[in-house]
Amino acid sequence: MRIAVAMSGGVDSSVAALLLKREGADVVGLSMQLWNHDRDGTGANEGRCCTLDDLSVARRAAGMIGVPHFVLNLEENFTEAVVKPFIRSYLEGKTPIPCTVCNTEVKFKSLLDRAAALGCEAVATGHYARIGVDEVTGAPRLLRARDRAKDQSYFLYDLTEEQLSRARFPLGELTKPEVREIAREAGLPNWDKPDSQEICFVPNGSTPSDFIRREAGRLGLELPVLAGARRGGIFLEGGERVGTHDGTMGYTVGQRRGLKISSNEPLYVLATEPEESRVVVGPAPSLLSKRISLERVSVRIRERAGASVPVPVLARIRSRHPEQPARLTLQDGDRGQLDFEEPVRAAAPGQTAVFFDPARPDVILGGGVISRPQG
Repeated sequence: MRIAVAMSGGVDSSVAALLLKREGADVVGLSMQLWNHDRDGTGANEGRCCTLDDLSVARRAAGMIGVPHFVLNLEENFTEAVVKPFIRSYLEGKTPIPCTVCNTEVKFKSLLDRAAALGCEAVATGHYARIGVDEVTGAPRLLRARDRAKDQSYFLYDLTEEQLSRARFPLGELTKPEVREIAREAGLPNWDKPDSQEICFVPNGSTPSDFIRREAGRLGLELPVLAGARRGGIFLEGGERVGTHDGTMGYTVGQRRGLKISSNEPLYVLATEPEESRVVVGPAPSLLSKRISLERVSVRIRERAGASVPVPVLARIRSRHPEQPARLTLQDGDRGQLDFEEPVRAAAPGQTAVFFDPARPDVILGGGVISRPQG
C-alpha cells in the first residue's frame, strides 16, 4: 500500500513515516504549506509550527528515512476552512478549537485528495490515537492512544468513517519517550525537538486577539463594524460595571488573569456578549453547569433508536479536562444536549465536548460544539 505521511517537521510525524517504511509500506512524505508567518517581511511574526524551517527539517528527515518528500500549498484551503472561521468565532464570543477543523477539513480531506493524485491509498499522521473495528458493524472506530498523557483523539472526534478507513496512526501504541528514543536511534534531526503546544498560525508572543486585529482586515473582515472588537464594559452578574475591555474577543469563559479589576474575591469570566460589548464576571461557583447545549453534533452510536432517547456517555468538555458521566440527548438537525451527573466547570461556547463509551472508555462515540452552558 502506498501511504502519504503528513510530515510537519516534528518528531512524531517523522517517526510515523519511519515506522511505516520499516513495515514495508510505500511511503510518501507530504508537508503542507498552510500559513505565511512572515507576511510583512520583517521576520517578527515567527509562528509556532509549520514554518519554512519546519518544512526544511521534514525534508531532511524524509531523506534520512529514504522516502520521497513533497510540499503542498494548502494555504487557501487552510485560510477558508480554519483561519476565517476561527476569527469569526472569537468575534462571536466563542472559543474555537482550530485543530479539530484542520484535522477533518485539511489533513484528512484536502491532503487526502492531493495524496490520491500521487497514488496514495491512505494518509498517516503523528497523532497519538488508534483505530479499531466495531465488533457488530465492522466499521472503523476511533480509539484513544495507549499513552493517555499524549492522547489526541479529542481533536480527531469529527473524522468520518470514510476518513477513518483511510487514516493511519502509527504512534497509537507508543509512548512519547519511546517515540523520541526511536528517532534518536535512527539519527533523525528532530529527535529532541520540543513539542508545539499552541495554535500554529498565531505568532509566538501574540494572543488570538492580537492576531485577529492584525489579520482580519486583510482577510476581508472589517473590525470597526464587528461587535467582538469594540470597547465595552466588564460587569458583575448583578449588572454592576467594574471595568472596561478592548473587545470581547480577548476573553474566554473561565479566564481569571488579565481582567484588570479589583475585587475581594477571585473573579472569572462567565460569559461574553459581543453585541452588547459586555464581559460578565463572577465567582468560581458561577462557572458550574449541569446542562450544556450542543451544535454540530457528530455521533457514532448504534443505540440511537430515536432523537429524544438519552444515551449514557462519558463527556470531556475541554482537551485537558477529565471525562464526566452524562446523558446525551440528540435533537433535531445536528443539535444535542448533555446532562451531567455532577456540575462541570467553565463550559465555554465554541469548545468541543467529546463523547466516550462508558462501557469501553477507549472508544470515541463522537462530539459536538458547545453552544450554551446552563446552570
